[in-house]
Amino acid sequence: MASQLFVIDPIARLNPAKDSSVALIQAAQRAGEQVWVCTMADLAAADGPGGHGAWALAQPLEPQPDGAASWYGLGDSQRLPLTAFPHVWMRKDPPVDEAYLYATHLLDLAERQGVRVLNRPAALRAWNEKLSSLRWSHLMAPTLVASRVDALAAFTAEHREVVLKPLGGRAGQGVVFAAAATPGLRALLELVTGQERLPVMVQAFLPGVSAGDKRILLVDGEPLGAVNRKPTGGEFRSNLALGGAPEATELSAAERAICAELAPALQAEGLFFVGIDVIDGRLSEINVTSPTGVREVERLGGIPLADQTIERLLA
Repeated sequence: MASQLFVIDPIARLNPAKDSSVALIQAAQRAGEQVWVCTMADLAAADGPGGHGAWALAQPLEPQPDGAASWYGLGDSQRLPLTAFPHVWMRKDPPVDEAYLYATHLLDLAERQGVRVLNRPAALRAWNEKLSSLRWSHLMAPTLVASRVDALAAFTAEHREVVLKPLGGRAGQGVVFAAAATPGLRALLELVTGQERLPVMVQAFLPGVSAGDKRILLVDGEPLGAVNRKPTGGEFRSNLALGGAPEATELSAAERAICAELAPALQAEGLFFVGIDVIDGRLSEINVTSPTGVREVERLGGIPLADQTIERLLA
């Protein structure tokens, strides 16, 4: 039986009703794959009598019958070379910290031995989910990345209303709305840059965000489904983790054009499973580490997105 390994957060933390990794795992099982799981801490490498290359202390997942108390069962841990798995999914949620980066280097070793890692480890390191969008700055709202308060303040004065984004943030955390008239603006800019030590992204505020922020999921460069996330409760951020309301949606011609423009680079750099965010027809972010939204697309759009993803991978 073929095998797939998923490098994930501790499995007990995953919510099967919402988690995209669980959706992909279950789709792989439906396709007849034997799924194994491990955490980043279970990855290792050796070169000597005891082994060569990267390996993992992994556990097999045992499918559970309908109505079981838990969605998964775990077999005994086994030390296996990563070459035992034709496909390895790197689905650890951000932050992209030292531990994450070191894990991608271990996965590099497996890739050089013929394992397909999803997404490609080098691309995970290179594609910061904020900065990578700048490759297509013409598709974005006016944007500046800088550390200097003077530059950020001048940009804010020019565009009147802006959004400040930490480059290492996730799920909308730390994203701040500001205006040229905001009291203490320079103090805020000093705070978010760590006294001009860290660059931040500042973008012209798009009022159209009130109608939603669209998450589009691309598999090997092709958009297979999308969900619109609408802000609620007076919040301008629409992330589902912050209470955004998911809605069924279709892709506009402009959104399909964005996907088509990104596709060649995603395919060339081994970014098989990607989620892009589009606000009012403008590209906002390119999510490559552990894109979410599969369950919402399946539930609201009636699209078997996880099954389609695994089908394309195995084909």
